[in-house]
Formats: sequence, structure tokens, C-alpha cells
Amino acid sequence: MTLLARTDGATETEPRSQEHGTGLRPANTRPIIEIHSLSKIYDAKSGPVLDDISLNVSEGSIHGIIGRSGAGKSTLVRCLNGLVSPSSGRVFVSGQEISALKGQDLRKARRQIAMVFQHFSLLSSRTAAANVALPLEIAGIAKETIRKRVPDLLELVGLSGKADAYPSELSGGQKQRIGIARALALEPAVLLSDEATSALDPETTEQILDLLKDINRRIGLSIVLITHEMDVVRQIADHVTVLEQGRIIESGPTFDVFAFPRSKTARSFLSSIVAHDLPEEVTARLVQEATGDTDPVIRITFTGSSAHSAVVADLVERFKVRPNILHGRIDYIGGAALGILTIVSENTGPRLSDILSYLSSLGLHGEVIGHAVRPAVTGAHRAAH
Repeated sequence: MTLLARTDGATETEPRSQEHGTGLRPANTRPIIEIHSLSKIYDAKSGPVLDDISLNVSEGSIHGIIGRSGAGKSTLVRCLNGLVSPSSGRVFVSGQEISALKGQDLRKARRQIAMVFQHFSLLSSRTAAANVALPLEIAGIAKETIRKRVPDLLELVGLSGKADAYPSELSGGQKQRIGIARALALEPAVLLSDEATSALDPETTEQILDLLKDINRRIGLSIVLITHEMDVVRQIADHVTVLEQGRIIESGPTFDVFAFPRSKTARSFLSSIVAHDLPEEVTARLVQEATGDTDPVIRITFTGSSAHSAVVADLVERFKVRPNILHGRIDYIGGAALGILTIVSENTGPRLSDILSYLSSLGLHGEVIGHAVRPAVTGAHRAAH
């Protein structure tokens, strides 16, 4: 098998696949959002906030957009609903060019693009039901229709019993549920979530993500998640796009990006969730080039049913190597297992390519991420052996 050179100095047995049996439901291939060469410059001296962004979001999917502070996430989402006009490029939602609309036409188009924020922005003088009704009232919907629709929306977000409660009487999670119900009042085609769970505790965050996933499944709502939390993406997103300094540096099915991140930024985001980065005391021993006193460090990625394979025992039996496990764990992405195991393969000799080929034949992904310098052997240790 031909080994592929990687820009970070590692070696991998095969390129990242687009099909891993992830367990995620297949998204409609028809795009509901199309972004073509989108750029935004606020200050010429500071350079572009968004730099030549091109991206499609499939209808009925949940698409995560992640990046550090200043990556351009919030500007991107505001270009999607026309709150920010791009400096160049085009944005289409449901086939309509949002970036070309003004005035009344833009306001009408925004009915199809709902948004929820980190801060709930509920009116303290209105009850939960009245907050949900607000966009319907502004749109001029008949009172009888509003009276019938609001209870359905409250039921959808699990707050039927809180219709008469005021925001001061609601928890943070309940306020966000009201915000979601309000965003869905005009039956939008797309829901934009801008850090909607950032102000919530972990348990409440999980509940809100479960709610969004349930809404997506029940009514087919397309959702775009803007977040700096990779765990949010892991839990519910079908696809993920990674932004850095206003540019897309990685984009693809969530499972693939988690299993085989191509960029340092993605690996950095994933390090707290998936075992891609080794502890510092281990990396301090690694060198990039093999020498006579080193052993290869192999990262093995298991996907789907292979995540529980007894691969270490297989390597010992077949190749007579002495694997020393450095790091490993199993995670679940969209319900599919993803295992990552990093070993030092002692006593490998010239059989490295055979080992990598064997891993590939098992449906596993093996890559050499460096070489570990062997510990010095003392005279007493040699005498004992």
C-alpha cells in the first residue's frame, strides 16, 4: 500500500473516508443555504473578518460552525440573515439571495430565518406565552391564529405549564426554550443558533441540545449552530465547518472531522474530547525522524464496529511486536463509536509498512505520528538481563 505524506510530518495509510457508518441520519443533499465567495471587511487596515467563504448547508441537516473568538462566526451568521451586508460574495437561503435584498423584501425573507442567542432577550413585562406570540403580532397574524399556535409552540418545547409565567420566574433553560419557541413562531425554514447554550450549565445544555435535535427530527427544521464548544457539535451536528481567521480550514461530516482532523486547529478543539493529542510528557520523547534508538509511535483509529477490536493482541501474535500503550479512549459521535489508541511499537524493525497495511485490511486507520526515543539502559539493567 502506498503511504501518503502528511503536512504535519506524520504518515497515514489512506485518506479520510466520507463514509464510516456513523449512525447519523443522512441529510438531504439539496442545499437550503448556499454561500458563494463571501467576504466581509469592516476596516481595511485590519483585513477581512470573512475571507472568501464558500459553503453549502443541506436541507434538514444540523450544521455546526466552530471557531475561536474572532474567527468570524458571528459575522457569518449575521450575513445569513441579512443583519450584516457582505463586502463581496452572495448568500442564498431557500433559493432566495439574501445578500441582494433590502427593506421590506429583506424583512419578509427573514421570516424564513429564525435566530436564538446566548442571551435570551425575553421581554420581562410579558408572560412566556406573550413572548412567544410577539413575532406573530408584529407580522400581523390574526389573533385567533395566534391563540391556537402559541400553545402548540409551548408544547413543542416542553413548557405547556409555563404559559402564564414571567421570565423572572423561569430558569435559564426554560428561558432558552421560550426563545426557541418564539423563534419557531413564524414557521421558519432555518434556525440559526448563535452560542445558544454558552450561558447554560452542562445538564441544561444537554437538555437544550436534545430539544433542538428532537425539533430537527420531528419537523425537518434546518439548524446552523454557531459555537466554540466542540462537544456541542459532537452531540447533534451532522456536518461541521471549522473557521480560523475568517477562512474555512476544515469542513465535512462530523464523524469524519472528529476521526481524522486535517488541521491543527481542529485537533486542538478536539483534544479535550477525542484523544488526538498526547500528554506533554509523552510528546517530549518524540522525534520526527527514525533513528537506531527509536521506535515508531502509531495512532490507530477505530470506527464503527471496529472500535472494540482486540488489535493489540493481534499485533503481538502476528508480528511479535511489543506494543506499549501511551494513550487511548472510545467516544461516541452521533451514536457511532470512535476509538483512538496510541502505541509505541517496540521490536518493529522493517515490518512497519506491513503493520500499517494489516491495520488497513482490518478497516482500521493507522498513522505514524513520530518516533519515541528508547530510555537509556543502565549497566545494572543490562547485567540483570
